[in-house]
Amino acid sequence: MRASRIAITLSLALLASAASAQTAAPTRDDIVGKLNHFEQAGEVDLPALKQQVMERAKARIKNDPGPVNRPLIAPDLASLPAFNAQIQFDADTPIIQPASYQTVGRIADALVHSSLLPYTFLIVGHVESNSKTREANAILSQRRADAIRDVLVNTFKISTKRLHPIGLGEEQFLDRAKPTSAANGQLQILTYAKLPEEAPAHPASAPAPAAKKPAKKR
Repeated sequence: MRASRIAITLSLALLASAASAQTAAPTRDDIVGKLNHFEQAGEVDLPALKQQVMERAKARIKNDPGPVNRPLIAPDLASLPAFNAQIQFDADTPIIQPASYQTVGRIADALVHSSLLPYTFLIVGHVESNSKTREANAILSQRRADAIRDVLVNTFKISTKRLHPIGLGEEQFLDRAKPTSAANGQLQILTYAKLPEEAPAHPASAPAPAAKKPAKKR
């Protein structure tokens, strides 16, 4: 009987440890390791993609294949280095819950790591399939991506030039087989492109010496 109790206690301890590992905030090195494999800049027109997301989310398509078979709206994003973050927001809002502040801080720490300083990043918002309209979820995902960008810029002083928020709503599920899965509500950080190199500042050229007036003849 005692051995049985010990086995149950050990099983519960292992389950608690596994649950704790799943909810623990990622380390800076975890995030850097996911993002520092940049090879080629993303071929994505972000303003056009934002418009396309809203147009598709608003459309009433008779032959919509449904969330499981809906084609990805930006498949090229899948080729970029990505870190998927489980950021908790208040329901139907872009307000970040305190439990996720540490994860956002670790993302900021990663973005100023020496290996990532030369790059720009996409902040991609997603929403799992739910009772809301696709249009509402597209808007919410954009507001949440904007909220993460604002915290990184205003609190952690990451250059706004390095961050590009984009909300994809239900238009690009991370787990297409399970549209209602919480995994589809994750926020992604994607390494997008190299920062353009700034031209070195040239010192102002010295003014040309004034021409001497010819001497008057006596």
